[in-house]
Amino acid sequence: MPMREVDVAIIGAGTAGMGAYRAACKHTDNLVLIEGGPYGTTCARVGCMPSKLLIAASEAAETVREAAGFGVHAAAPRVDGTEVMARVRRERDRFVGFVLEAVEAIDPAHRLKGCARFEDPHILRLDTGDSLRAARIVVATGSVPVRPKAFDAAGDRLIVNDDVFDWTDLPKSVAVFGGGVLGLEMAQALHRLGVRVRLFGKGGGVGQLSDPAMRKAAAAVIGAGLPFDPDADVQDIAREGDGVIVRFSEDGESREERFDWLLAATGRKPALDGLNLGASALTLDDRGMPEVDPLTMQAEAGHIFFAGDVAARIPLLHEAADDGRIAGDNAGRFPEVETHPRRTPLAIAFTEPNIATVGASFAELSDTSCDFAIGEVDFSDQGRARVLRQNRGRLRVYAERSTGRLLGAEMAAPRGEHLAHLLAWAVQAGMDVETALAMPFYHPVIEEGLRTALRDLSLNLGHSCENSPRSIDCGPGA
Repeated sequence: MPMREVDVAIIGAGTAGMGAYRAACKHTDNLVLIEGGPYGTTCARVGCMPSKLLIAASEAAETVREAAGFGVHAAAPRVDGTEVMARVRRERDRFVGFVLEAVEAIDPAHRLKGCARFEDPHILRLDTGDSLRAARIVVATGSVPVRPKAFDAAGDRLIVNDDVFDWTDLPKSVAVFGGGVLGLEMAQALHRLGVRVRLFGKGGGVGQLSDPAMRKAAAAVIGAGLPFDPDADVQDIAREGDGVIVRFSEDGESREERFDWLLAATGRKPALDGLNLGASALTLDDRGMPEVDPLTMQAEAGHIFFAGDVAARIPLLHEAADDGRIAGDNAGRFPEVETHPRRTPLAIAFTEPNIATVGASFAELSDTSCDFAIGEVDFSDQGRARVLRQNRGRLRVYAERSTGRLLGAEMAAPRGEHLAHLLAWAVQAGMDVETALAMPFYHPVIEEGLRTALRDLSLNLGHSCENSPRSIDCGPGA
């Protein structure tokens, strides 16, 4: 079989790969997009969209339960697991369908099915027998769930997040391992849908938070609704009958609990198996990855670029899309390579309350010895939050002392997804605290809680403030 010669080969047709393809097409028509698995992005198939569908169902059930707090009384919600999961799968398939339509619109001459591996820095061989020589290569193979060896004891009762969305009904009980975003979202959603859940964390982590005060606040509010230990002492896992037994220590006493399933929500890792990156001539670290420049997505200033989850930078869809655009543009124009500015980091966990981080984290600021001040608000007495009976959580905002420039924020806050966007835009615009406080704030809105945190931050920066942080225009809280 003759070897095909291309200017650019893109390995992986997910969010990053598709972005790379579109960007590279602006420079050359001699390129190929290679996919070894089913078409359809991680986000559409097993990530963002199906998880949010499950969360939406759980929020509907919780709304019914909470109605009595407003004096509106209804029967306890009856959760039909088969109907819940049917909608999750049905809508998931619609989202995947949109992706498939986009793939089908690509020139068939640019699409190649098969699992690719490096034979040398420029030659790729597919498991179909096809081979090609690429002047430039973009690796966008995504990520796969992490399965710690300790969980093997659960046998066939072990599942990962990806498996949940193929359920046809809800189980009676699940042990969720992982206090990160995946574990928090899945544990809380399943719990609210009537599944008995216990969430086991490790090392004290709570989502993507790094601020100790925020971790403590978020663990308390999440733990008020379901059993959650951010640093669980798990002694044993065993497959027994049609379930799994987890033995753990709680408050100094040994306990054991039986579950239908053990859900490993312990993160994802770059999908490198089968790529044979060792033949790429790149210098690989102990994870099997080269160093990648986040402003060019280029590895070692060479002809190979990485994009998306496999780049092991920030495994989020909008970041993967940007990675792909940058990598594809530079692969297309190589050897000319351009640096691309990155957007302000923004990450959201769709728990209740939302957990979000914006810009520089507390840990990053502390590690770089940045001189920064903190402003905060507790939402327990915030006006709009109390009206909605969502008065739980906390927000902390960080600013540079010398300039007052906003640097970042961490929060577990009601409607936090919207607060996080406002703050991300402010940080990216280089806004300082006083400029932010001069912006309009309507009443009564959750955003007034952000104003309270900004006022507190202003005072902690040594500025005089005409209004105290908790000044009240009308009603409780500011």
